[in-house]
Amino acid sequence: MAPKKSFPLRISPELYEVLERWAADEFRSVNAHMEFILRTAAAKAGRLTKDKAPDQEGETSREKM
Repeated sequence: MAPKKSFPLRISPELYEVLERWAADEFRSVNAHMEFILRTAAAKAGRLTKDKAPDQEGETSREKM
């Protein structure tokens, strides 16, 4: 797996609580769920190639190999 880029993100406490509950509902960490949301949005906007887009379970095609 390629190394991941770290960066600070400032969001409101209310939004973080929403993300925390949403991530728990999906059995993900907040970080993993935020990455899933961003990757899904980027794929939907046509910004990711198909082999990097998430499938229905949240895994990318490359992660399955």
